This record gives sequence, C-alpha cells and structure tokens, in this order.
Amino acid sequence: MATEEILMAAVKAGGDRQILHERIREHSMAAAREVKERGLDNDLVERLQGDPAFAGVKDRLASLLDGKRFVGRAPEQVDAFIKNEIIPLKRRYRGVTITGAVRV
Repeated sequence: MATEEILMAAVKAGGDRQILHERIREHSMAAAREVKERGLDNDLVERLQGDPAFAGVKDRLASLLDGKRFVGRAPEQVDAFIKNEIIPLKRRYRGVTITGAVRV
C-alpha cells in the first residue's frame, strides 16, 4: 500500500508510471534481499530517496509513509468497540473475582 502511494505521488510529480513501478520493484527486491540474506534493516525508503526517478517526491516520502494514512476507520472502530462492548462488560462484572489460573 505504501509503495502505491509513493508511485501515485511520483506520477503526479511528472514521473513515468511504468518506469517508477519498475524502480520500486527493483528497490523492493534489493531491500528484501538485504533483510533476508544479511539480516539488515529494510532500507527501501533510503533507496527511493536516493533514486533520481523519485526526486519529485523525495521530501514527501515520510508523510506518504505515515501509518495513519493506512488504518482507515480502525481508530473509530476500536473506540466504538470499547464503548459498546468492553465498558458494558466491565460494568456487568464489576466486583467479580476470578480465582485460579486458566490454562489453555
């Protein structure tokens, strides 16, 4: 998902979609090799920042990769679940003590 955001932004900045897609694929494969074969950190972002094909979005990569852009309605759904499910259960079982360990 994140690389798709980068791709779309780079195309809007004037890049060729096919070339950018291929560059992302190449950088992704190289970064994955470093992680899998050498145990290094994933350096995909640094690779893209250093690639002239992504010069038009180089300064925006951090904002394009902000995790908040990819969670959709999850925060609201969690809040609603806590409000509608968890809090009523806590109220219902307030004062109940559980003894003994449950083994699964």
